[in-house]
Amino acid sequence: MEATNGNSPPTETEVPVTLTERAARQIKKIIEEDEIPSGHILRIAVKGGGCSGLSYTLGFDERTENDEHYTTQGVNVIVDKRHILYLSGISIDFHDGLDARGFVFNNPNATSTCGCGTSFSA
Repeated sequence: MEATNGNSPPTETEVPVTLTERAARQIKKIIEEDEIPSGHILRIAVKGGGCSGLSYTLGFDERTENDEHYTTQGVNVIVDKRHILYLSGISIDFHDGLDARGFVFNNPNATSTCGCGTSFSA
């Protein structure tokens, strides 16, 4: 994994957000199928709300001056510097089974989570 934020490349443990191979495959599939414009990068963020106080968001966006830019599993990712506090160490997986389908957030900073899987408190 490599950081492209202008600093020397961090070790794997220093990259604040990681995707599993399954999640990266799904992101690449979405980019191709939805014809995401070049210049748009996967944004991982948090926003206020949800059952536990904060919710995860995934989307495609252009990089701003407030963003850190990383590469994980061959996918470019941007994270607003203000969100690193909540997302540092997070791993995002993708499940595609009979009982559940979607992205799963494994966040070591979450002090509690909700049954919906996208809401947490820190």
